Amino acid sequence: MTDFAPTQTPASDRRAVRNVTVLVLAQAFLGAQMPMIFVLGGLAGQSLASNPCFATLPISLIVLGSMLSATPMSALMQRFGRRAGFFAGALGGALGGAIGAYGLMTQSFTIFLIGSFFTGIYMSAQGFYRFAAADTASAEFRPKAISYVMAGGLVSAVIGPQLVKVTSEAMVVPFMGTYMAVIAVNAVGSLLFLFLDIPKPPAPTQESEKGRSRRELLKTPRIAVAIICAMVSYALMNLVMTSTPLAVVGCGFSQNLAADVVTGHVLAMFAPSFFTGHLINRFGVERIVAAGLLILAAAGVVAIAGVDIGNFFIALILLGVGWNFGFIGATTMLAGAHSPEERGRVQGMNDMLVFGCVTVASLASGGLMNCSGGNPQDGWIAVNLAMAPFLALAGGALIWQVLRPRAM
Repeated sequence: MTDFAPTQTPASDRRAVRNVTVLVLAQAFLGAQMPMIFVLGGLAGQSLASNPCFATLPISLIVLGSMLSATPMSALMQRFGRRAGFFAGALGGALGGAIGAYGLMTQSFTIFLIGSFFTGIYMSAQGFYRFAAADTASAEFRPKAISYVMAGGLVSAVIGPQLVKVTSEAMVVPFMGTYMAVIAVNAVGSLLFLFLDIPKPPAPTQESEKGRSRRELLKTPRIAVAIICAMVSYALMNLVMTSTPLAVVGCGFSQNLAADVVTGHVLAMFAPSFFTGHLINRFGVERIVAAGLLILAAAGVVAIAGVDIGNFFIALILLGVGWNFGFIGATTMLAGAHSPEERGRVQGMNDMLVFGCVTVASLASGGLMNCSGGNPQDGWIAVNLAMAPFLALAGGALIWQVLRPRAM
């Protein structure tokens, strides 16, 4: 499969640098709401749900909202441009925070779940930041642009959990202050998108190239393997991260310590982004994706080895680094495997499939954690053992991609 590279040369990446800067800031500030909600979503769900097996259902609803929003969000951006889609995402995030706060105030698990679903609209839009970084970048700058935008999450990894510590008990209703803070984050952060300079895709005409159908795209080996690796990397990261606060608190540690573990994890998710793009350029995208899958496996081994606080920190740090290599590598592989007129179709389909798997993973996380075995340690082991078959699937697909004849 021949990569579809822009005709832009590296010397003309001035516009791309401006857009990457805006998107890095958006990832850093607006993205802080995701660790905020992931730290508290399971704990708040546990306090509202009548059945502890449904504790992580709010996280599942966030990811379900993201999955169902992916195709409409991609179509919106294809027609009206990235800026319109990112504003729509921030609006969804603000509504999610408001509805979630109301659900906490009224002690309604159903309303809280509705708020979580709206938060998924923001999560879907955030997923397109990495694709937007590639829109105006040259072929050489593209993997670096994607990596730098993902690196903005390094700041959100610090801001989000720290805001949780400040706001979670700031109001009479537990956790409500955090959800009110989410509204402010979206309102202020959305102003950044006024500075984006990404042209809208040209309106299609009867003479325009229409590109391949979704079925044809999925039958393209490089696209199929990229999507599989992205699905597995993101779903397994979410599977383990969703259960982490429940496991840390369930094993006798404090809520603040759980927030610190999540902080370490999210830092590890995004810190490598400063050099992931350079590693892809030097060693090739397949090797970096393979390294990510191996590191995810190592995270599971460390987690199963024990429930000391050190095990939690090391396992979650490895989980973050593995996700970074696997997901950024898969995104780079996908971004170079389609033509401009196929952009909206491919990216929407990719994120719908990725977040569909993440939805299942987040829902399974609560069931495995709370309903398998008689104690939190048994549940935590079950969560991490569940990674093995999916890592084997992604690894097999990647090996097939590397070994297959290039003419295919």
